[in-house]
Amino acid sequence: MWLQKQIQLQPKHRGFHLITREVLKEIPELERISVGLMHVFIQHTSASLTINENADPTVREDFEQFFNRAVPEDEPYFIHTYEGSDDMPAHLKSSLLGASLSIPICDGRLNIGVWQGIYLCEHRNRGGSRRLVITLQGE
Repeated sequence: MWLQKQIQLQPKHRGFHLITREVLKEIPELERISVGLMHVFIQHTSASLTINENADPTVREDFEQFFNRAVPEDEPYFIHTYEGSDDMPAHLKSSLLGASLSIPICDGRLNIGVWQGIYLCEHRNRGGSRRLVITLQGE
């Protein structure tokens, strides 16, 4: 079975957001796959995806603080500043974290760890809604 869907996430404030439930709600077909793979791709260059801690929200806060220190805004050497001081740092953060995830499927469920979840990493102050392309493959 192959299935591909585009879903739209509600706008989120800048930061790291657990979106596992939002994604799963949009793909009930997952339950029909006994073994397979889910690929998630974000169609934006100023937001990213990652998998990490799904229980303690302070982990997401620490992620945001770390990346803001690692890639600060208002650097005088940034040339790409047409869309604001958060734009070029957002592109760099997105490249560091990545635009896609591949997650194994087992018995109709994502085969991720107990403490793992899918994060939307919103790197813009006003990023707007974000589009994800979800591809399921399996049998």
